[in-house]
Amino acid sequence: MSVQSFTVYDIFEMNARRYATDIAITEKNRSLTFESLLEQVNTLAQGLLNQGIGKGDRIAILAMNHLEYLVLYGATAAMGAILVPINWRLSLDEIAYILDDSGAKLLFFDDARKEQLYALMNARQFTGTPVSISATDPTHLSWAELIKDTASPQLAPTDPPPNPPEREDIFCLIYTAAVDGHPRGAALSHENMVMSNLQTCLTMGLTREDAYLNMVPLFHITGMNLALATLHMGGKNVIMEKFDAPSAIDLARKEGVSILASFPPILSTLLDHMDEGDLASINHVTGIDSPDNITAFTQKTGARFWILYGQSETSGFVTLSDHALMPGAAGKQCPVSNIAILDDDDTALPCETSGEIAVRGPVVFQGFWRKEGNLDPSTIRNGWHHTGDMGRIDKNGFLWFEGRKPEKELIKPGGENVYPAEVEKVVLMHPDVVAVCVIGVPDPKFGEGVKAVCVKQPDADLDAPALIAFVGERIARYKKPGYVEFVDTMPEKSDGTIDRIQVKQLYGRA
Repeated sequence: MSVQSFTVYDIFEMNARRYATDIAITEKNRSLTFESLLEQVNTLAQGLLNQGIGKGDRIAILAMNHLEYLVLYGATAAMGAILVPINWRLSLDEIAYILDDSGAKLLFFDDARKEQLYALMNARQFTGTPVSISATDPTHLSWAELIKDTASPQLAPTDPPPNPPEREDIFCLIYTAAVDGHPRGAALSHENMVMSNLQTCLTMGLTREDAYLNMVPLFHITGMNLALATLHMGGKNVIMEKFDAPSAIDLARKEGVSILASFPPILSTLLDHMDEGDLASINHVTGIDSPDNITAFTQKTGARFWILYGQSETSGFVTLSDHALMPGAAGKQCPVSNIAILDDDDTALPCETSGEIAVRGPVVFQGFWRKEGNLDPSTIRNGWHHTGDMGRIDKNGFLWFEGRKPEKELIKPGGENVYPAEVEKVVLMHPDVVAVCVIGVPDPKFGEGVKAVCVKQPDADLDAPALIAFVGERIARYKKPGYVEFVDTMPEKSDGTIDRIQVKQLYGRA
């Protein structure tokens, strides 16, 4: 191991010494101190080695938020395996694609995702080894069985595995960017994640006194970023399986939660359930929401709402600042994230000039995973990661987000990424649809909604609910159109392709 190396596993090992008896993770009636967390991490890593998992092998997880999720973060980091967290809201075909593309050898799952696993295995879309997170599972290898016989003459169960990773080795694959109809795995290294942790903690001022409520899914880069950043500082991770407003308020009060992450409609739902004095322990909220919801929440709690910009490809946040400083902006750049606004020739543009947002620094990913194991650095050129997003930087250094480049259009309902191309591909499978253009429109609940503007076959008997149901059966339900409008003709550009800008101008309402 390099003398300069510091990996995600080192966070677990370091805190077992620094904060041995402090609570690291709590979920319902279970808790782990930093010392016991490291022991579980090392024991699980040895169990994985006994299953034939080695450095660079991919391990997938399809589960709700659980204490075991964070143990798996540490165990894969300890042995240099690559974690593949999977969005459980995806369709079976989408999950199968990720499992095949990543080449995952193991798939951890919980009881809530059992039916998805069975469907994948029955269709032979996953032929690796499933591992149940539940205490006992007579049909599959269970977590308890995996760690039961981990002792060996050479290695005590509490010792770290041999052959640890280096800082430049890949820690995880976050599948995103389905621009061409298929998701791509953003390869994030140990150094990416460590530097992302440090700049989040430095910018927000996080300490070991903080407690983060994990209600954003741990497969999401924001959930991973805040969980690991809190862990890195010696703070406490409070786990809830999925967001539920009354439970979140109760947990925040009971555990002294100080950090939340929010995507629509989390904030508005919390506001609907809050009484005066609820969430008084909250100091930091980060995410995206409407200015009205942010103002109402911060006035009621006294918390700071951190506005941001980031991607999976940048290991999370690259801008972060208090919403109150510049409402409507997307934050100021973080300490180790260099941001520029570039024109089509990759020339940096002056303040107040719109162009493509580009990022450089140690949080930028290693490239997109290819099935054969090498990486595709297609968004990296001339020393910059090209985000595909448009924006400008004002004279005070605030970034203002201005949408996606037309060829890389992105819709974000409730913080999830939906690429029009993948929805259009499914809509066009319907025999009664001749042409379609999928766009983002304002949505009162999720901030942005998915709308399909369609041309039907002549005399076709197809209505909006039928088309929405058709799409919802084939891709993740959060990607299906919430709105459909049928038109006689579609505006076209001079080359005969659909003019997306014109479509948005004509039909860009809910």
